[in-house]
Amino acid sequence: MKYMLIMRATDEAVEAYKDMPFEQVIEAMGKYNESMIKAGVLAAGEGLTDAAEGFVVDFSAETPLITDGPYGETKELFNGFWILEVSSREEAAEWASRAPLGKGSFLEVRRVTDMSDFPADNEWIQKEEGWREEQAQRAQQ
Repeated sequence: MKYMLIMRATDEAVEAYKDMPFEQVIEAMGKYNESMIKAGVLAAGEGLTDAAEGFVVDFSAETPLITDGPYGETKELFNGFWILEVSSREEAAEWASRAPLGKGSFLEVRRVTDMSDFPADNEWIQKEEGWREEQAQRAQQ
């Protein structure tokens, strides 16, 4: 099973992060990532730039509206993620609890859907499965 760990923070956590030496942050994250790599559970993981560099596409109107960041409250922002390949929800929770995040930070943990979550007889699901197989074959070449 795959689970996504989504990093979020409060204003308090953002301020605390500013007071930490950047090398200390990189070292803590590096050690955490290394432990997941050695355990064979890390499928992907990335940090994100500041929300001020991003934008939101709002589909509420007939024509989608693009709004530059920052947007929303700090606690609503998605700061980075890890995708873990683990055997259970409990294992995902254990890895999430080890993240080197401080007070005011939190992880939202969600299972990533796979093809078994969708009807196998659907034309678009079958096409998606074929596209994924083609992509895997190209990656092996």
